This record gives sequence, C-alpha cells and structure tokens, in this order.
Amino acid sequence: MNPKVSLVIGIICISFSPIFVKLAGVSPISTSFYRLFVAWLLLAPYCIAKRRLKIERKALLITLAGGIVFGLDIYVWNVSLHTISATVSTLLANLTPIWVGLLSFILFKRRSGKMFWAGTAIAMVGMVLLVGYENILRLQFSIGIILALLSSLLYTIFLMMTKSVLKTISTQTFMFYNMLASCVFLLMIATLQQNNMVDYPAKALFCFLGLGVICQLSGWLAINRALTFLDSTKVSIALLSVVAFAGFLAAMILNEKLAFSEILGSVIVLAGIAITFLKPGRLVLK
Repeated sequence: MNPKVSLVIGIICISFSPIFVKLAGVSPISTSFYRLFVAWLLLAPYCIAKRRLKIERKALLITLAGGIVFGLDIYVWNVSLHTISATVSTLLANLTPIWVGLLSFILFKRRSGKMFWAGTAIAMVGMVLLVGYENILRLQFSIGIILALLSSLLYTIFLMMTKSVLKTISTQTFMFYNMLASCVFLLMIATLQQNNMVDYPAKALFCFLGLGVICQLSGWLAINRALTFLDSTKVSIALLSVVAFAGFLAAMILNEKLAFSEILGSVIVLAGIAITFLKPGRLVLK
C-alpha cells in the first residue's frame, strides 16, 4: 500500500474512536478494556507464530509499566468522552506535543525553539476561547475538560517512558506486552468497581469490535507503516486532522453541535500545536 494512502486510512480509523465509545453506551472501563483486549487477541497469534515474544528483562519491565500508564490514559479519556463533546475531548487529548516540550524543559532542561513557545502561546489563546475566559478567571472547569487534559499528559508520560524501548524491539513485540499490561490493569479496575464485563447488548459488542479492530489495531498499524516511509514530522502534523475527522463524524453520527467560540478555539489550538513541530526554515520532530 502507498504510505500516503496508509496514513489517510490510519487517520480515518482512529478518528472513529470517540464515536464508538459514545455509541457503545456502556461504562468507560468496559470500552477501554475491550478496545485493547480485542486488538491483543488478534495480534497475539501473529506474535507467537512469528516468535516475536523475545524481549530483555529491562525492556519488558518498562513496556509493562508503560502499558499501565497507557491503559489509564485510555480509561481517563473515555470517562472524559462521557461528559463533554467528542470533538473537544479529542482535541484536548491531542495536546501531547506541548506537554512533551514543557516536560523536557522542566525535567531535562532541554531548550525548545522559538517556534515551540510561539505555538504554545497560540494554543493557549485557543484554549481560553474554548474553555471560556470567565471559567478560567473563576477556576471553573468541567470534569470532562480536566480529564481530557490529564489524558494528554498521561500519553506524554507513556511516550517518554517507552521511547528508548521502541528502538530496541519490534512494534509487534512492544504492542503485545504493552496491551497485555493495559488489559490486566483495566480488568483490575473493573473488578474493584464491580463493573459488568460480560453481559452487553449487541450494539456495545459491535462497538468493542470496532474499537479493537479498526481503531487500535488497524489504525495504528497503518500509521506505523506510514512512519516507516514518510517524514515523521509531517505524519505528526497530519495526525492533527484526527480532531477534524472526529468532529465531522460526531456531527454526522452523534448530532453533536459546537458553539462558534468552541470551533474558533479548536482551530486556533490545532494551529498552535502544528507550529510547535516547526523550526525556522525546516520541519523537525521535537
């Protein structure tokens, strides 16, 4: 498959994530668990048959720990989707580039370029429009917004934890152990919550399959293929279109409508995030 076509397919696939979560109509922990469990069930036979399970102990421990963080990220985001619109939640959950730059500066004293800070400032202006300056002045934020922001922070931590491991093992091996840890962790949460994890209507089961097969497995395999052949910065910027696709799908399927301030704020935030990937005269991945 042409890498550009693969990228488009991957973007469309993961854009359905918030739609399936909303349509399922079940608890966030259920959609989180089955999204990863279905994908893991499909990937496991391949990894076993191709003997892709070999991994060093240190890499294994980091991958498993990353799986716990990733599972928590998916769960927190799904809770957010139950309280605010799919478009706004998806947008805020994609603030990872800004978190990466900020944490790298705070923790490792890595200086970010002028374009990063300019993009961050623009994104903050968009956030003010999106949330409402009155709410910011009064420190009144909806729980959905807070959880979506937390989700993007958790995903940033996940990326920073596992970046070195991904350079030493295959994507399939990493996904096998990472999703396995996520599933075990989410199942533990479901057990503590005494949540129903078996008896679901057909509509929910269909959404579980969609999340696992289309969004988690097919979507990210397609995107990983695109990353093999295309410039990673351009792919990262292209992935921001997930918000636009998710918004379109939410409007068509879920009949969600955004206020003008939310639309304008979303566009400004996306522009700010895109700018953080740039440096004067050339494109680079932060």
